[in-house]
Amino acid sequence: MDLRSDAVVLFGATGDLAAKKIYPALYELTRRGRLDLPVIGVARSPWDDEQLVTAARKSALETHGRVDDEVFDRLAGNLTMVSGDYADPDTYRRLAERLAGAERPLFYLAIPPAVFGAVVDGLAASGLAARGRVVVEKPFGRDLPSSHELNGSLRAAFAPERIFRIDHYLGKEAVEGLRVFRFANRLFEPLWNAEHIANVQVTLAEGFGTEGRAGFYDRMGATRDVLQNHMLQVVALLAMEPPAEAGDDAFREEEVRVLRRVVPLSPESTVRGQYAGYRHEPGVAPDSNTETFVATRLRVDSPRWDGVPFYLRTGKLMPGTATEVVVEFKAPRQNLVPTADGTPTPPNLLRFRLGRGDGITLSIQAKDPGAEVASRPVELPVDFGAALGPRREAYERLLDDALDGRHLRFAREEAIEQEWRIVEPVLDLAEPVLSYAKGSWGPAEADTLAGGGWHAPTLG
Repeated sequence: MDLRSDAVVLFGATGDLAAKKIYPALYELTRRGRLDLPVIGVARSPWDDEQLVTAARKSALETHGRVDDEVFDRLAGNLTMVSGDYADPDTYRRLAERLAGAERPLFYLAIPPAVFGAVVDGLAASGLAARGRVVVEKPFGRDLPSSHELNGSLRAAFAPERIFRIDHYLGKEAVEGLRVFRFANRLFEPLWNAEHIANVQVTLAEGFGTEGRAGFYDRMGATRDVLQNHMLQVVALLAMEPPAEAGDDAFREEEVRVLRRVVPLSPESTVRGQYAGYRHEPGVAPDSNTETFVATRLRVDSPRWDGVPFYLRTGKLMPGTATEVVVEFKAPRQNLVPTADGTPTPPNLLRFRLGRGDGITLSIQAKDPGAEVASRPVELPVDFGAALGPRREAYERLLDDALDGRHLRFAREEAIEQEWRIVEPVLDLAEPVLSYAKGSWGPAEADTLAGGGWHAPTLG
């Protein structure tokens, strides 16, 4: 199936994900001339076509600040609604009638994991799955066994090349830029190994809480919600070997290969925390042991990374929001130039800002002005927004790719299974989570996890 899809079916059309991400992406694809085909919303809520159009317009306006009426009218002319229970065969009969003229529909499952099975079974039983592609949102299960179960359900209805597993981090321009930085610049590749790198730190901090999703989040936690997917995908991009050849398949295979070399996480080098007051939020169990913060030390068992720790931390209600990688290089072999203030020479740092205000900052030593030959640190920042201009949002790129049947920016089945293998030892630990204050960097016990300390990220 190398032809572009000719219809989009959005399950979960009345949900939060559709409102925040998918409708704005559909609007942008329409504006760019990449979407002029039927878009059918499916949900259990009794919506009609007009309510769907109203919701899509509201979402586009809230996201983009303004709506081009001509563009939106084109999108609105393609929007229709099918309401019904996901387990009712009549829902799929009516959907099939709407898709009578479509040969290659794309089914987008923006729905809770609990109803994945019912929707996939309904699409299979109605014959719709046989000619379509399917997009599945994370979480891809709760652990390795449930991930296998989900993949089995999908494979029973769709051929592997028709299954697209979304981890929206893989669609972010800034995250994809790690690939370009590593393999399009010879400057750093000779230094990208244990001989020159002391440690790698990855911080994904959220300055907000559960935002009304506490009941759902309490069944997930930070390890399942962020560490198992987003953060390990970033680690794979940082730690992978160069592919033997250009091309999407070779690149994705190297990502899987390096994940196979990651040693499973250890409870002894993992700190789990929960912000004060979390247990009082609606939908949270009063004795909840769910972590809203996790920090851990990861090891890649390969010659390139022998002895180099990867420190990972993520949490909610942190001092601010940031996604940042800090590569700390080793000190010079000889201390030939003193620092201006007499302190030990700070290490060179390479920072990748992967969130808003994305870019790179290189910290180096420069001569301090004056009669003495001494050094002081200076930073060489690059703001990608200023240098490169506006970039497309992740969901717009991913939806466009799925319509084209291109898999590069989607999570591979084996990669997901390796990620579950890596985090399995720290899932659902019986040891009580440690409390931390809102607006802090998590429990104090996490401060010493990163050897010489964590590098503070640039907060948004």
